[in-house]
Amino acid sequence: MSAQDEIKQVVTSNKVVLFMKGTPSFPQCGFSAGAVAILNACGINEFASVNVLEDPEIRQGIKEYANWPTIPQLYVNGEFVGGSDIMREMYQSGELQQLLEGVKA
Repeated sequence: MSAQDEIKQVVTSNKVVLFMKGTPSFPQCGFSAGAVAILNACGINEFASVNVLEDPEIRQGIKEYANWPTIPQLYVNGEFVGGSDIMREMYQSGELQQLLEGVKA
């Protein structure tokens, strides 16, 4: 399975996916830590995460998948939402909470 196929499979089979550096319980960069904190603040405490530091092909592949140069990257219902800056802006405007309302268990 190619990195692109792997990424697509993860993105389409989970409601909320965060491609990040590290893990939700141990983020390896400030932007990833911020993204996890924003999801938690929206009431999303359980979500799929992919540690891009474990696989260079996934790390490069995710940038190509969404045509987005930075990590973390958030996907909701198979759609690319954005990176940490976009997540923060959407959270501050209330848009992210609305988007995530429908995916809470």
